[in-house]
Amino acid sequence: MNAKLRYQQAMEKLYLACIVVSGTALVMITLMIPLGVFMRYVMNRPIGWPEPAAIILMIVFSFIGGAAVYRANVHIAVVALMNAVRPGLRTAMQWGVSACMAATALFMLVWGAELCWIVRTSTMAEFPGVSQGLVYLPIPVAGLLTLLFLFERLWVGDPPPTSVMYRDQPTELE
Repeated sequence: MNAKLRYQQAMEKLYLACIVVSGTALVMITLMIPLGVFMRYVMNRPIGWPEPAAIILMIVFSFIGGAAVYRANVHIAVVALMNAVRPGLRTAMQWGVSACMAATALFMLVWGAELCWIVRTSTMAEFPGVSQGLVYLPIPVAGLLTLLFLFERLWVGDPPPTSVMYRDQPTELE
């Protein structure tokens, strides 16, 4: 098995892990918020942890899910300009987009890690045992994941049609 194929398979597993983590975070948010509302308004016994926990999980969902969305190429993109230019310019623009994406991912990785380091001794009032550095850890992790997915796109190409992200889409044969 060649190196490109092994790398692509590893990225597929990483992509699936991102989906599971971000999907789990979203489900947990969906369960926590109604619990908080129920306890406050029905039971008249408010609990303070659902909202801050949901905020932490939203950070996980947003950044880790964002990396998966980038790999799946289903992020928000304006393609009208790309479709309006000749192929040579389109290729140059795609390289420019990749360079901007790499810069953004590097920024998230480097400065996100710096942020985690700076706030590592701070804690949340609602969760005194949880470091703020841990709360912000999805930022540099997502930067690293995005760089890995970008490297895959540049080195190997787009994920194959057999990827999990394409399974529910009709193929040309269907």
